[in-house]
Amino acid sequence: MSDDATLSAFRLADSFLPDGSHTASYGLEQFVQADRVTDADELEALLETYLRRQVGPADLVALRAAHAGAGDGDLDAVLRADRRLAATTLAAEFRESATAAGGRLLDLQCAAREAPLLERYARRVDARDAPGMHPAVLGAATAVAGVGEREACLLCCHALVTGLLGAAQRLLALGHTDAQRLLVALRPAIRAAVDDSTTRALADMTPFTPLVDVLTAEHERADRRLFTS
Repeated sequence: MSDDATLSAFRLADSFLPDGSHTASYGLEQFVQADRVTDADELEALLETYLRRQVGPADLVALRAAHAGAGDGDLDAVLRADRRLAATTLAAEFRESATAAGGRLLDLQCAAREAPLLERYARRVDARDAPGMHPAVLGAATAVAGVGEREACLLCCHALVTGLLGAAQRLLALGHTDAQRLLVALRPAIRAAVDDSTTRALADMTPFTPLVDVLTAEHERADRRLFTS
């Protein structure tokens, strides 16, 4: 990648990026409330499940399809990836979090650079012709920025894990050292998720995290909530 593309990747992976993802725990809050995640080891197991059973078989498939479509200047291909991911995301809170973060990311990208394809994409999202799911938006944005497809997938996984570790620091007694240890320990799961997505087409999305879906549904009705999901 060029230096500009590499710097764009750093910016998109930075927690400083104000896309609102810090407001979501993607089910982790309810796992903690239900005493299903109480320490760093249980957190590592849950994050590995997210990566291997949700991100690899679904989010990264949509990201790759959107990246390829944007790289070819084919907005319809980006929209197909976006809609398919929304259709296969069972939990309402996950869809809401992903569309909120995706819409914000799309607005930020349009404000930061001239990108006709992203501007047309934003208009379709504003018209509710597409949901604007974050992985699809990220795929399109990284393609426009010249970030490679595999690098974009690694970026997506890294951003998800760091976001969840940030949530865990507010929900658990998780220190910065444990968070860094988990970032390293989860590298094999990240690589496995990225590799799993390489041969899947949009029709082959098979996310399967039933316990995550059940607890996320319970989170919708929880009396106390620190996070939106």
